[in-house]
Amino acid sequence: MSPLNLNFHGATLAPGDLVKPAAFYDLSSGAVRFWVLVDEHFVGATVRRETLHYRYSAHNTDDDPLLTFQAHTDELEGIVRRRVASGSREPVMLRDHDLMAG
Repeated sequence: MSPLNLNFHGATLAPGDLVKPAAFYDLSSGAVRFWVLVDEHFVGATVRRETLHYRYSAHNTDDDPLLTFQAHTDELEGIVRRRVASGSREPVMLRDHDLMAG
């Protein structure tokens, strides 16, 4: 396996192929950190645990922010793309009003 032609979960990656970093919950900031492909590069973004909770699972008391994020990834990535298109710079921090308008 050469460093220019890596095998990743059964798919061969060639030079220039993009591999999306995995989203994760950052305990110290209380936010899910994730990346969105925008114009052929990844833009870093965050969304706080409380923002996810009040938008998607306000009636739960034991919700997991990463699982909530994963259940709504497409919507959240779309919001990041709209923010970037309107001039936001990395890292894009999604706030309550972004999700309510999304």
